[in-house]
Amino acid sequence: MKPLSSAEAALFRVAGTLTSAVGRGGRGLLVLIYHRVLDAPDVMWPDTIRAPQFAAQMDLLAECFNVLPLSEALARLQSRSLPPRAVSVTFDDGYADNLTIAAPIMRERGVRATVFIATDYLDGGIMFNDAIAEAMRRAPAHFDLTDLDLGVLELCDDHARRTAVSRLIAETKYRPPAERYAMAMEMLRRAGGADQSTLMLTTKQLCQLRDGGVEIGAHTATHPILTRVDPVAARNDMARSKSVLESILKQPVRVFAYPNGRPGQDYDARHVSMARDIGFSAAVSTAWGAAHLNCDLYQIPRVAPWDKIASRYAARLVRSYLQRNVALAEDCP
Repeated sequence: MKPLSSAEAALFRVAGTLTSAVGRGGRGLLVLIYHRVLDAPDVMWPDTIRAPQFAAQMDLLAECFNVLPLSEALARLQSRSLPPRAVSVTFDDGYADNLTIAAPIMRERGVRATVFIATDYLDGGIMFNDAIAEAMRRAPAHFDLTDLDLGVLELCDDHARRTAVSRLIAETKYRPPAERYAMAMEMLRRAGGADQSTLMLTTKQLCQLRDGGVEIGAHTATHPILTRVDPVAARNDMARSKSVLESILKQPVRVFAYPNGRPGQDYDARHVSMARDIGFSAAVSTAWGAAHLNCDLYQIPRVAPWDKIASRYAARLVRSYLQRNVALAEDCP
């Protein structure tokens, strides 16, 4: 990712000042979403950001924007003291590379992020999507899954394996969490993969993240699609993640991220009420756009404006200050 020239940086600082001041809500807050940062290319995840690209993005944020920890940014949004070009950085799920790769890059640039943890996958767990990807990485070229109603997969090359990953994740994502997980682990078992993984944080690493100045938020325990599970189960899953994290960290956990995060499809008004009642002070979605003064604190939008060219990445950030998701229009006037 080629860095911005000094002229481009100046342009985006001016543009960001103007766009973040637009709207009845006053200055906006842009919350960025990440999941993983890799130290080397991975044929199964070719679009996942790698360390040099992530470093360039953090350089750009430090140069052109005002980067704030999420809870501080939300407090300043409510008190009308948010600076122009305000950005917060968040990670979902709780991957170990958030500590080993991303955290040192952010620390060098003074960026303090928030990591949302799906607690059942701490200490050797693996999420269903990663289990599927590992299964497709290891599976034979002819992989018969007909008894799982997933057909026969012809995995002749890396492209075919990546295509299979996308299809299988799409076909299983909205199943009940236990069924989804069991299917993914069965695929991994048949492909010769191990049950345990080092992909996710350990509790020790989680505490190291906290000690390094990273804010820890909850992301449910099992990462269910909340609208696809019983309301009682959804509430318990949300509350359990908060309780587990507070027991580990010995401190309150105040922020929450809805799994998958699309309003009206992955979560709805019932889950917004649950987040409030459980004791979170704010929650984030994946609705695209910036947060403004009158936004519902339990439906903060987030964006992932990835681009390999720094100027286009910065332009997407600036443009996102003006964009609102239709589903949140009434909450974000």
